[in-house]
Amino acid sequence: MALHMNVDISSAAFKANPYPFYAHLRAEAPVCTVTLPDKQNAYLVVRYDDVVQVLKDPRFAKDRHNALTPEQLRKLPWMPPMFQPLTRQMLDQDEPNHTRLRGLVHKVFTPRQIEALAERAQQLSDTLLDAVAARGQIDLIKQYALPIPVTIIADMLGIPERDRHSFHRWSNAIISSTASRWGVLLMIPTMMQFMRYIRRMIKLRRADPQDDLLTALVQAEEVGDQLSEDELVAMVVLLLIAGHETTVNLIGNGTLALLRNPAQLAQLRDDPGLIKTAVEELLRYESPVEMATERYAREDIDIAGTIIPQGALVHAVLASANRDEQQFPQADVLDITRTPNRHMAFGHGIHYCLGAPLARLEGQIAISTLLRRLPDLRFAAAPEALSWRRGLLLRGLEALPLEFTPVARTYRREVRQSAAHV
Repeated sequence: MALHMNVDISSAAFKANPYPFYAHLRAEAPVCTVTLPDKQNAYLVVRYDDVVQVLKDPRFAKDRHNALTPEQLRKLPWMPPMFQPLTRQMLDQDEPNHTRLRGLVHKVFTPRQIEALAERAQQLSDTLLDAVAARGQIDLIKQYALPIPVTIIADMLGIPERDRHSFHRWSNAIISSTASRWGVLLMIPTMMQFMRYIRRMIKLRRADPQDDLLTALVQAEEVGDQLSEDELVAMVVLLLIAGHETTVNLIGNGTLALLRNPAQLAQLRDDPGLIKTAVEELLRYESPVEMATERYAREDIDIAGTIIPQGALVHAVLASANRDEQQFPQADVLDITRTPNRHMAFGHGIHYCLGAPLARLEGQIAISTLLRRLPDLRFAAAPEALSWRRGLLLRGLEALPLEFTPVARTYRREVRQSAAHV
């Protein structure tokens, strides 16, 4: 029988430093249960090899209807009818539906398509730093880490600029809400606004197609690709949220980790060519996604000597797998030259993050530009006082206030002009 741990893994206090807890579990209880805010019990799987097994094993279903008995389904927490369409998104689908849905958006996330966005990411990074350079201070989350991925995914989908602040506000409310009954009730107005907006955008694209991803998805539905209205809404919600939340946390958590490890920060500044391996290490060391989305056991399954019963809710903890000493020597040490680095930050198996190449690109450009443009970046407040966002799956900061020596506008122009002639 699995050990039960009395800890709120969705709380801001837990998010501040979950790693000692996970280290204890890897040593003493590699499969345990916790009670989630909605009062469901969930099995946590924390060792690297076991996480890989859970994410690859088809006996763990994504769609709970493929695993739960009718009696178990009746006991699930209440879900407002208006949320039902969101269960049709591809993260909650097994084969063959998953492959069908993923295929509709895969072509815009190919390496060639992502590389074409590099210039846009660089332009955004420079523009955002231009706006704060003379002030000597920045909230890295609100003024930098957030606008870059929000703007790019909104550009891809064709979301008007005037609406972009709204959809991040909606996303943040959804991600940070608890799964308790009260949390669900409080989230209803937000979801109503979000889904109403998406349905309105779908209607506009049907009437006036544009050269964007939303139009492509609408047209795919209309040419018989069997994308239902609910699937279309769920896909857009998923792309809008997943398309920026991971990258915000990568940039924010990654910068925090570098500032807390000044020798590694100095090494990266001295050798900017290390940015690719540095970002991979930051993804491992401070995982933007703490745990994979839910799985359900289709039958009784033995993981690390513990039987997970049929119908049980399972979360594979990516952040713990990424600190597993059996996989990563000196796992609690940040090493921006670490190779090999087979981290699990983007998951594993058929549900491996579709947007991983985009998140990597945005993270590499954003962090390298930040360090180049603001060479004496430092904390504006004690790092121990930073606030972490509530939530189950993701791990990221509410804000990251930083200081630096102000840069005069005339100096920036001279530097840009000099660089243009290099």
